Amino acid sequence: MRIDVVTLFPEMLRGPLGLSIVGRAQGKGALKLGFIDPRDFAPDRHRTVDDRPFGGGPGMVLMAEPLAKAVESVRRRGSFVAYLSPQGRRLDQRMVRRLAKERHLVLVCGHYEGVDERFLKDVDMEVSVGDFVLTGGEIPAMAVVDAVARLLPGVLSDPGSALDETFAEGPSGEFRGLEYPHFTRPRVWRRRKVPEVLLSGDHDRIARWRAETARRRTLKKRPDLLSRSGT
Repeated sequence: MRIDVVTLFPEMLRGPLGLSIVGRAQGKGALKLGFIDPRDFAPDRHRTVDDRPFGGGPGMVLMAEPLAKAVESVRRRGSFVAYLSPQGRRLDQRMVRRLAKERHLVLVCGHYEGVDERFLKDVDMEVSVGDFVLTGGEIPAMAVVDAVARLLPGVLSDPGSALDETFAEGPSGEFRGLEYPHFTRPRVWRRRKVPEVLLSGDHDRIARWRAETARRRTLKKRPDLLSRSGT
């Protein structure tokens, strides 16, 4: 997979996205990352990419032409272009799996008061990471890249870990809810013990315990997920 990020601040992404699992994905050749600065496509020597909105109002708006040219510089047949926006579809694990099947993603980071609405005609999807407003689309873009990268074949050292975690779905597409709790050494920490069932060696009992604990945890912490899934 290749992901190109259109951003006014490429240095904001290069460091974090060179580390951990995303860095490993690039090292293994499973992911290629590129960064495109719309200022490189500005129409003047001052590299202007924003202007005041028609009709008045506060703030500045990113102009359509530099953004469009930035996208066109990397867009090819089959590319999927997503604009990071609080007005977009809410990012969830199902959307992440859908994006991970693309061969080429172009993520466009907005800034200021947003982008010229006419540019959005050339966007395949608007994506939101939640009902709140950030300074720009860089942090949401990092979230998308990170979530997608870990699903690419060969990236995780244990591929099964991506199938057995919070928001994962079962083999038939059923919703699993939140993940069960985890414990590691020591067996007793500050007088708090690891549940005995996890020390039993009985894998069937452990599986049942984990499934029931995950269900109760979801009911307690995120009951909205159960109602949404119809369980």
